[in-house]
Amino acid sequence: MDRSRFLSGSLLTGLMSASVISAKAQESKPKTTHASFRLNYAPHFGMFKHHGGKDPIGQLEFMADQGFAAMEDNGMMGREIPLQNNISKKMDKLNMTMGVFVAYSGFGNTDMVTLNTKDFQEGLIRQMKQAVEVAKRVNAKWCTVVPAQINMNLDYNYQMAKVIENLKVMAAVCEPSGLIMVLEPLNWLNHPGLFLTKIPQAYQICKAVGSPSCKILNDLYHQQITEGNLIPNIDMAWDEIAYFQVGDNPGRNEPTTGEINYQTIFKHMHSKGYKGIIGMEHGNSRPGKEGEKSVLAAYRHCDTF
Repeated sequence: MDRSRFLSGSLLTGLMSASVISAKAQESKPKTTHASFRLNYAPHFGMFKHHGGKDPIGQLEFMADQGFAAMEDNGMMGREIPLQNNISKKMDKLNMTMGVFVAYSGFGNTDMVTLNTKDFQEGLIRQMKQAVEVAKRVNAKWCTVVPAQINMNLDYNYQMAKVIENLKVMAAVCEPSGLIMVLEPLNWLNHPGLFLTKIPQAYQICKAVGSPSCKILNDLYHQQITEGNLIPNIDMAWDEIAYFQVGDNPGRNEPTTGEINYQTIFKHMHSKGYKGIIGMEHGNSRPGKEGEKSVLAAYRHCDTF
C-alpha cells in the first residue's frame, strides 16, 4: 500500500468525522436568534404571551430565542407537579436557569413578628420543606420570603428578635439542600404596613440569622420608593445580596419608562462582577406584541454599556 495515500486518506476520514461530530454538537445546543445579554435577566410567564403563546413552554422557547438565559416564576409552588416537571425539562434543554419562586408570604398577618411558639415554627418547617421539594424539582436555587405585617401593639425590637429566630428555623431546613431564602423589602406605597421595607433592615436581619440560606432580594423598584440611594445601598449590602429584581418608577414597568437610570445601575453591577439573576419583576408599559417589543428594546438598550 502507498503510505502517503493511506495517510492522506486517514486524515480526510478523520476530518470528515470531526465535522460530523461538530455538526451534531451544534445541533444539540439551543439555537437563539438574538445575542445573549451581558447580565442574566429573567422574564416571567405572561410577559411575552403575545409572542410565545399561552403555553408556558412556548413562552420559554421565545425567551430563550431572544437571548434570555433565566426565568422566574413567583407562583411556581402552586403549579401542578407535571407542569413543574415539564418547565424544568424545557429550561434544562434550553440551558436556562430558574430564578425565584415565592416560598413564604406574610401579607395580611403578623405571625412571624409575633410568634415563636413550637406550633408556629413547626408550620414554618413544613412550609420550607415543601419549598425545598419544589426547588429540587425545578432546579431552583432561590426562593422569596416576605416576613409579615408589622404589629402595632408590640415594640419593634421584640418583633425584630422574633423574625430573626423564626428565620433561623427556616434557614436550617434550607441549608442541607443549598436553597437560599431571599428576604424582599417592599415599599410602603404598594404594600402599606409590612415589617420589612428597607435594605439596611434586611442586611441587619441576614447578619443576625448568620446563614448562607438567608440573604437579600434587592428589588430596586421598591427601594427607589422606600429609600432611593440605590447604588450606595447596593455596595453597602453587597455581601448579603443574592438576587436582584427591577422595575422602573413610577409605574413599575420596564426600564427606560421612569426615573431610574438602569443602564448606569447595570453597568455598576457588571463592574462588581455580578453573575446572578436580575428578575424582570414588572409589567409592560404598552399592550400586545408592540409592548413586548418595547420590553425587549429597553433591556437591549440598558444592557449596552
